[in-house]
Amino acid sequence: MVDAELLRSEVRQKYKEVAVDPHGTFHFHTGRPLAARLGYDDAVVGALPDVAVESFAGVANPFSIARISGGERVVDIGSGAGFDSFIAAGFVGRTGSVIGVDMTPEMLAKSRTTATHIGLDHVDFREGLAEQLPVPDGWADVVITNGVFNLCADKQAAFDEVMRVLRPGGRLQMADIANGNEVPEEAIRDVDLWTA
Repeated sequence: MVDAELLRSEVRQKYKEVAVDPHGTFHFHTGRPLAARLGYDDAVVGALPDVAVESFAGVANPFSIARISGGERVVDIGSGAGFDSFIAAGFVGRTGSVIGVDMTPEMLAKSRTTATHIGLDHVDFREGLAEQLPVPDGWADVVITNGVFNLCADKQAAFDEVMRVLRPGGRLQMADIANGNEVPEEAIRDVDLWTA
């Protein structure tokens, strides 16, 4: 019911602003104060440089669901500037791997530069959509996502992709916003309501 391309364009623009000017004014919280509010481990977040945290704009803590172990392979859907990917990289260690997927060029540029700066060569950031992940079938032990599916026009396609990239017995650790009430069609068609 919503124009998916228009929605993606609006989302890209909003998160471009967060990448380029992370200390700007947004209708959502960002950075270290948000990570603290969402219950991220202070020691883990504190070990990251400011550039790795300042553009964080999640809605909850996907790591609170279950522990990610050394050697696991993780896909971070909607990785943004890389905050959750960097945390996952610490958990999986050098024997594990993390693939961050995002559709915003400015976020990808920032995440790649930061990964190189902090020496995380087992993290790979790829351009892509939640509905079309650039990840092989059955590759991941864990898929994480933080405040992304609520911005997807085709949620079924996004969940299908999660199932495709997870190995048998793999798990989804999802943090997101859900609405339990029926949404009127005119509201669903209003892109501004999706991004606000």
